[in-house]
This record gives sequence, C-alpha cells and structure tokens, in this order.
Amino acid sequence: MQGGRPKRGKAMRGKPKGRAVEPRAAAEVQALLGSAPRRHELLIEHLHKIQDRYGCISAAHIVALAREMKLAMTEVYEVATFYHHFDVAKEGDKTPPALTVRVCESLSCALGGANQLISELRRALGDGVRVIPAPCLGRCEQAPVAVIGQNPVAQATVDKVKQLAAAKKTKCPVGKYITYAEYRKSGGYRLAAECLAGRRDAEAIMKTMENSGLRGLGGAGFPAGRKWRIVRNEPAPRLMAVNIDEGEPGTFKDRYYLERDPHRFLEGAIIAAWTVQISEVYLYLRDEYAGCREILEREITALQADPPCPLPPIYLRRGAGAYICGEESAMIESIEGKRGMPRLRPPYVAQVGLFGYPTLEHNMETLHWVREILEKGADWFASQGRHGRKGLRSFSVSGRVKKPGVHLAPAGITAKELIEEYCGGMLPGHEFYAYLPGGASGGILPASMGDIPLDFDTLNEHGCFIGSAAAIILSDRDKASAAARNVMKFFADESCGQCTPCRVGTAKALQLMEKARWDQGLLEELSGAMADASICGLGQAAPNPIRCVMKYFPKEIE
Repeated sequence: MQGGRPKRGKAMRGKPKGRAVEPRAAAEVQALLGSAPRRHELLIEHLHKIQDRYGCISAAHIVALAREMKLAMTEVYEVATFYHHFDVAKEGDKTPPALTVRVCESLSCALGGANQLISELRRALGDGVRVIPAPCLGRCEQAPVAVIGQNPVAQATVDKVKQLAAAKKTKCPVGKYITYAEYRKSGGYRLAAECLAGRRDAEAIMKTMENSGLRGLGGAGFPAGRKWRIVRNEPAPRLMAVNIDEGEPGTFKDRYYLERDPHRFLEGAIIAAWTVQISEVYLYLRDEYAGCREILEREITALQADPPCPLPPIYLRRGAGAYICGEESAMIESIEGKRGMPRLRPPYVAQVGLFGYPTLEHNMETLHWVREILEKGADWFASQGRHGRKGLRSFSVSGRVKKPGVHLAPAGITAKELIEEYCGGMLPGHEFYAYLPGGASGGILPASMGDIPLDFDTLNEHGCFIGSAAAIILSDRDKASAAARNVMKFFADESCGQCTPCRVGTAKALQLMEKARWDQGLLEELSGAMADASICGLGQAAPNPIRCVMKYFPKEIE
C-alpha cells in the first residue's frame, strides 16, 4: 500500500470498472429490444419498453441497456430520471405497487375538485395502489381526470376509479374515428397524390398557404407558409418534426382531432413534406395520449401498406412526460433520445434542427388545416374571423362553463361571445369573473376585459397572449391569485433546470405567492429576471400570471 491506495500492477489490469451487468437483466433487455436498432435516438423508446413491461426501471436494467446500446450508464440514467413517466428505482428501493393512479392537479382539474379526490382515493384504495398527483393530462374538458395505468377516467369519482382499478382496466380505450379506408373513400389523399404526381406546383402551394394567413397553432403563431419557404431555401437534406406534445394546461385540441380524424393532419404533413422537399417525417406524441398512439400506429401502418402516393419515411416517437418538450428545440432533443433541454438560439431549428439538419417544425393542428385550405382556397380561410381578424381557431375551453370542449370559432371572437355562443353560458349559479386566454402561460384577465378579440397579437398590450387558444374560465367562486399559484406550481415542477432564472425563479415565485400578502416589489423584480434572462418560453412566460394578478386583481393580494 502507498498513500492508502493499492499498487497498480498486473493484478489490477483487466478488472471491469463500474457496475457489472447482471446476466438476468441483460437477457430481459435483449428480449425486450429484440431486433430493434440500438441507435442513440431510440433510447427513450427502449426505456419505455422496460417501463411498460416491469412497471419501473431498475438499476440493473439501466446498466444492461447501457451496454446493449453502447452508451455510458450516466447517459442512460440522466435521460431516464429526466422524464416524469420513467419510474427509476434506486438500489434497495421497493418495487412500486402494480397499479398507479395519477390524478391531474392542474388548474381545470383543481377547479373540479382534484385535490379532494386525491385525498379520498388514497384513503379508499389503500396501500396496494399508488395514488399520485400529475401535471395536465390533456383532458381538461373532462375535469377532474384520473388515469389508471394508461386508462383515463373522465369526471373521476372515487367509485369510478375503485371500480376500474378493481377490474384492472389499465388500457386506454379507442373510440370510433375515420379510418384510412373511410378517409380515402371520401376523397382523402387525392390532393397529396396530385402533388406527388407533379400535377400541383410547389410555388403555388406556398403562395396559397401564405395568402391564407394560417399561423402556427401550437402557440408561437409564426406564419405557416413563410416557414415552408424558409426551410425549403435551406440546403438538403431537410427533415420535419410534428409537435403533438400539447402539455400546456388547458389545451386538448390536438387530442380532439387525433381521436376523430387522424389522416387529415397526416395528409397535410405529406403535402408539406413534398412542397418543402422533406426527406423524413418525425411525429412526437405526448405519452399521456395512449389512445392516440394506438390510433396512429394502426393508421400509419395502413397508410404504408397501401400508399396513395410515394411516401416519405414516417416515424412515431413517444414522449415521456415533460412539458418542456412542447418547446420545439427541446422536442428535437427528445426525439434524438436525450433530455428535453431547450437549445440556445441562433441557430434556429429551420437551419440546424433534428440531427443537425434544417427542420420544418409544426404543430399538429397547423397541418390539419392544409388540405382544406388548398381545396377551398386561401380566401376561404382568410374570410373567416371577427373584429378584423382572419381565420378559424380551435378553442380548448374548460372551467366554469356548461359546455367545455373544443369549439371551432372565428379568430377574433371575444371571451364573452365564446362563452355565450359556443359554451352554453356559465354553469348555473356561477358568474363570469376572469379567464386565462392562452392556458397557463397566457396570463389572466378580468371579466370586465372579456370583449378583447381573441387572436394572435391582440392581447400582448395587456400582458397576455392567446398561445394555443386554451381558454380557462373562472367564476365568482374562484380567485385569480389561486389560479396563478396553481400554474406557477406547474411551471416550478416542469422547469427543465437548465437556466437559473427559470429553475430558481419559478420556485422562489411560488414561495412568495403562497403568502396571503404578496411582496409585489420583489415579485416584479423576480418576474423581470425570469422574462429577460430565461432560455426558453417557459421561464419567459411564467411571470405573466403574476403580473396580471398584481395589475388586474390587486385586492386579492393586498
């Protein structure tokens, strides 16, 4: 011994470093992966296979998967622990219960009594079932929502959940939707076939898209036709990433369309791919949408088995529970099999995106409208709208209204008009008090400002934005300050942790907001730091609810 360390000699050579691979775990991982490729980009897909089969991901499985994929154990571990839906078991941990019930605690479900439901379920289901709170599940119109395994329970009650849990009904049911055969029968893919056969002109298609005024419907609102032209002007090869992560509390429009008419957006994606000369298409679907995943797997298989025209390769990628992956560059990182950490810009994804190639990134609903706009013309879409605005908007409406759900309405409709004309008015005994026009990050406005046209750019001067058109309606039985606390808790939980202003700022803001009297000076200083210095939209938009409450609802916090 020298200095307390063993001598390095022949006896030390060849000794494996780190943790040895357990033969049983190695065999289990090899069986699960089968003949699937072991490329790095498929790491999250392979982690899902382990999670689905064993209900958790053990340390032994991480070591075995790392060897199988020729990755460092730290690479596998950091990805597995980043996402909410991977239950990583540490050494010595007990195996989690066979059944997990998640209850959404985001704003719409909180208004529906989610917190009380969580407490009651824990008492009623006992130790054999794990009951945990969950961030938004994308079913805000069905509040409160619980999920048993992957089976969502709408308007959940203790009795409903107990009955399904006892029957071990953990698979998400799939309802009736327009199948590939039905879509083709009604004229579907005819337009795509014309494009691929050269009977349509790519320049004319881009001009139609530009003239229609269609803007990205995932929240940012960038003109769709302009984005096509920008990416087409980049050098080949070019890729496409379709964002169906939809994690913004209050938003569920993409799920609504996918559950009913999946091929409409797939045809839009094929047309966009041909127009922009895209080589491969990647669909990124949030993990909470298990039913939609089954639909897409079925229908993409049917499409590829009997293609109406030459198709680009289409790959379906499964998210793993991370709101941050709704941000385009974080989604791209996740598709590449990594943690969903937003990238610094420039370069933008249109220039250096997926796998380093120019990438056309689109929200699913944006592509949903492509076929109809090209068939009916740019003027048809642009002629829709109210109060000087153009186009149509799919409003996800939840909260204190009689008819929550997805309502297709003219762009520029006001909150009061939306409630009265499309949502059947407020719930009996409730009076319109306030609303969030763009989900958790879009700010909060009082009912007295319910006559502002709801569209891109109309709300900015009021410290709000429409985002993905997720309207959450509050009544006189609610408080805007409580709503702001709920969404700030969501932001604090969902921050990826990459940048200090967001990671520390959201947590500190939540602590300050939990006090009966807010320190408005400190909160404003904190809001400025988050808005100005955060890397991505999560931290930049997180202060919106704070500032709105201080400006429009001061009596609630003084």
